[in-house]
Amino acid sequence: MIENKIKTLRKAAKVSTMQDADKIWCVIAGSEEMVNNVSYEAILDKERVTILCREHITSKESFVTQKFDFLMLYGDENKIRDLSLICKEEGGAYLKIAPYYTKNESNLILLVGMDNHVKKFMGDGEKRNLNFKFLLEDQTTGFIETDVSLTNKMPSLIKKTFDPLFKVADVALSTVLISADDKDIEGIKLLSRRNKLFFIEFNKFLKED
Repeated sequence: MIENKIKTLRKAAKVSTMQDADKIWCVIAGSEEMVNNVSYEAILDKERVTILCREHITSKESFVTQKFDFLMLYGDENKIRDLSLICKEEGGAYLKIAPYYTKNESNLILLVGMDNHVKKFMGDGEKRNLNFKFLLEDQTTGFIETDVSLTNKMPSLIKKTFDPLFKVADVALSTVLISADDKDIEGIKLLSRRNKLFFIEFNKFLKED
C-alpha cells in the first residue's frame, strides 16, 4: 500500500519544500493505457519531471470489479501542462497542485475513486460533521476497465459477446483534493475506506525524515 512507500517517496519529494513557482505537483488517474502513455513521456524527460508514485487500483462492487491507475508527478510546470493535456485527451482526470496549496492549506488529502462513491463520501462527511474544505476536482471522460464475474459462468460463445461490453464500461472516476482539521483526519480516512476511495495524506510527501 501507499503508506509503505512514503519513506522512499519523501526523498524524491524533498524539493517540494521549496516554494518554486515553476514547479508543481500533478495527480493523474484513469485507464492503465492512458497512464502508461503519460508515464512514458515523463520518463523521456525525467530531468524536468519526477514520477513520485504509481498505483494500480481495483474497486469491487457486487459482481463488478473496476480497475484504474493512479500517478503522482512533480516537476516543471510547462512539462506538467503537456502531460496533463495527454491525460485529458485520452479521457483521464488530473489535478495540478500549485505550491500555494501546500503553503496555505493544512492537512491536504487526495481522494480517488468512482464518482458516485466520492459523492456519497461528501454526503456522509456532512452528516458526521467532519470539517474539510473542498479544493480541487476533476473527472474522467474516457472508459474505465471493468470485469464482471457473472460472465465467467457463461458459455464461451456468449461470454465472447458480452465481455468486450463490460470491459469498457462508461464509469466516471473522480480525483479530489481537500484540506482537513487535524482532529478529523482519522474520521475522513475511515470514511474514505468505507466508500472505497483511494486515500493519500498529501502532506506526508512534503515532510523530511
